[in-house]
Amino acid sequence: MVIRYEKQMQKHFGERVRELRKSKNLSQESLALVCGLDRTYIGGVERGERNISLLNIHKIAIALNVHPKELFND
Repeated sequence: MVIRYEKQMQKHFGERVRELRKSKNLSQESLALVCGLDRTYIGGVERGERNISLLNIHKIAIALNVHPKELFND
């Protein structure tokens, strides 16, 4: 049950990152370059496959020009 909840959280977070990225007309590659992360890492985050670290959440928020809490909101 806990694992399912964790996966749901990762999926929701990834969907929100994708939504914000697309709203800013950024490709995964562009976002990755601004964040200093690999494009495949961003793809994994968006698919909910990554248990992303706090530091990388912060990098993505800065790159998307949003407060980190916006990555968790609907």
